[in-house]
Amino acid sequence: MTDIHGDAIEQAWGGVVATARRTAADGLVVGTSGNVSARVGDIVLVTPSGVPYDRLGPDDAVGVDLEGRQVLGDLAPTSELPLHLAVYRCTGAAAVVHTHAVHATAVSTLVTEVPLIHYAAAMLGGPVRTAPYARYGTKELADGMLAALRDRTGCLLRNHGTVTHGSTLDEAYDRTAQLEWMCRLWLTASSVPGHRPALLTPAQLRDVQDALKGYGQPG
Repeated sequence: MTDIHGDAIEQAWGGVVATARRTAADGLVVGTSGNVSARVGDIVLVTPSGVPYDRLGPDDAVGVDLEGRQVLGDLAPTSELPLHLAVYRCTGAAAVVHTHAVHATAVSTLVTEVPLIHYAAAMLGGPVRTAPYARYGTKELADGMLAALRDRTGCLLRNHGTVTHGSTLDEAYDRTAQLEWMCRLWLTASSVPGHRPALLTPAQLRDVQDALKGYGQPG
């Protein structure tokens, strides 16, 4: 099934659960909405369908292979499994976070691309696109999402929510939080009567993307 050591699976599952609980604690999901996954070798660990995150423990791990065949656990995987697997098949991602964040979902009903209200867009690879509406759990949704994610690490799903991915669960989560904050910022600025928010130009955004290449601590 896999040559990945069990300790790596256990550690990754703990991270999946902790990240899922964080989305709920930070108000990015309500109840059992949204889902989180992490890839370890040829196994994708994913939150189960319809189980409150605070009830998940070490023995509740759910794992599938890249074709979606369940190889670990007894609980059924999230209904959004096709969405997660599509990301792993088409990118080098090691983690995916899907939420129903309020402000980002609101923006998904208004625009096909999030206006360049802040340079945080550079942290997601550029202007964030909105994938067309499709019912949850469908190949149509996954295909639309992949188009919206082209050269990006996050997108909106129309009338649905957000998807972000990263090389770690923390990175994927941080991108979700940045996307929700950016959408909230745009909605707030747009709500002032008689004013339109100033937006960054594509050139200004590219300048930020270049600057970010040297961001953080060296080494």
